[in-house]
This record gives sequence, C-alpha cells and structure tokens, in this order.
Amino acid sequence: MRLAALFLVPLLAACTADSPASSRKEGKLRVVATTGMVADLARRIGGDFVEVEALMGPGVDPHLYKASAGDLARLRAADLILYNGLSLEGKMGDLFVEMASRRKVAAVTAGLPQDRLLEPEELQGHYDPHVWFDTALWAETTAAVAEALADVDPDRQATYRERARDYREQLLALDREVRDAVASIPKESRVLVTSHDAFRYFGRAYGVEVAGLQGISTVDEPGVEDVRRIAELVVARRLKAIFVETSVSSKAIEAVIHAVRERGHEVREGGTLYSDAMGSEPPANSYPGMVRANVRTFVEAMR
Repeated sequence: MRLAALFLVPLLAACTADSPASSRKEGKLRVVATTGMVADLARRIGGDFVEVEALMGPGVDPHLYKASAGDLARLRAADLILYNGLSLEGKMGDLFVEMASRRKVAAVTAGLPQDRLLEPEELQGHYDPHVWFDTALWAETTAAVAEALADVDPDRQATYRERARDYREQLLALDREVRDAVASIPKESRVLVTSHDAFRYFGRAYGVEVAGLQGISTVDEPGVEDVRRIAELVVARRLKAIFVETSVSSKAIEAVIHAVRERGHEVREGGTLYSDAMGSEPPANSYPGMVRANVRTFVEAMR
C-alpha cells in the first residue's frame, strides 16, 4: 500500500509545483470529492456556487481505489478537495497530505466527536470510517463542509453555513424516518448480513445486529472459515435473507447461501445494498435516496 502512495506523491508534486491557480468554471468553485456521499454534501451545501466532481463513481470500492493520472489532474485543478477521512480512502491518504500544502483539503469527518466513532478491535486503534450509515452522525459533517467552502470563498460564508444548517435538519428528519422503518421489523428479525462489515454504525444507531462476511476493509478476501461462520449464524437465527453490496463481489454471499442450504435451511438473496458507493440512477444517486433505498430493501426482505 505504501509503495503506491510513495510513487504518487512525487508525481503529484511534479504536476503541481509550477501549476497556476485553478480556473473556475462560470465563476463557480471547483470541488473534487472522493466518494459520492462526500460529493452529495458539497452539492447540497455549495448549491449553485460550486461545480462538484466525485472521483469514485457508482460501484467503486474506496478501500481499493488507486488514483489515476486523470485524478491527479482533477485534484490539481480543484479549489477545494473533500474526502471522507478515517482511512476510508486508504492509499490516497499521503496524496491528500501533499495536496494540502497547495490548496484547501478537508476531511469531512475531522470534526466528529471521538466518543461517537466506533473503534473496532481489528482496526488496531483506528476508527471505522463508514459513518454515513448513522444518518444523525453524518448530519454532523455538514459543518465541516460549510467551513471548508467558507475558507476558499469567504464572501459566501453565511450562505454556506445557512445551507449546512438546513441540510443538517433534513438529515436528522431522515434519521427519524429510518428509525421508524426499522422498528417495523420484528425484533428477532433485525439482523443484517452483508458482503463486508460496513454497517456497524447502522446497527448501533437503529438497533440492528450486523454481520459481514469480509472485515471492515475489503482488502482481504473472505475465506472458507468466514463462509462457515456466517452460514452458521444464518441457520441459528433462521434468517430469511442476506444481502449483497454494489461495491463488493456477490460470489462470497452466493457461497454462504449454498452452505446454508447444505445445513437444511433456505435463505435467499434479499437484494442489493449500497455500501461504500451510491447508485447511478435515482433514487440512490443521492445520499438521502441511497439511505431510503437501503432501508426499503432491508425492511421488505426481513418483514
């Protein structure tokens, strides 16, 4: 992992050392975000004053993403770079450190209270980066985005802060909506089994037991023992459905379904969830739409 970052940083430095300040399209701030969820924040809070581009499109796994030469050009031309942080972007971390000496770079999770972050034992002192699955916690990232925009465009700082407050309230309302929907599932059926362990914040926020075939990162492939562990959980809990994710291969989940059947229980694929990337079409091409699509899929399969 480190070798790729060491290769990219000198290349980036060469590209940016003598580059002119980025040009603004139609007077708008050029914002480059890593994931679709972060890009959604920038669009909601920046409004008509920003031109936002996401590096990682639908179905792209940020844990494994490698910056291309085109990405470096986009970053070089940006007025503001926004990323999730908490090591979600993996190999790109050193690149953002290098970029911060030349333009505004901000992690949207930087201001979140540490006591609201999950610190799984297997991450060895690092936090779980999948904070967007707790909608109320994701609402708290709006302030960081507003301040980042205000830093590069101080004339509109009041507008950005007002839009951030409005969007925060919308997300808190969405949080209540999710809570009510999950409560409609019988308590014994509130178990979410997915391709990788991205939904811990969702589980904590909405009272759902979660289990992932892979770990929090998708760098390591699941093995036979992982399939056995999840299959035994499904059989023991008599679960109706388990779920695949758009950014993770479905092969391992298919292996679990087969292993469950060998144990005399029928479980079906309950649908596809958006985990580390949003969708390409409505409603899942926005963060609120992604949340609602996931909850609808989960509730309909388990209720």
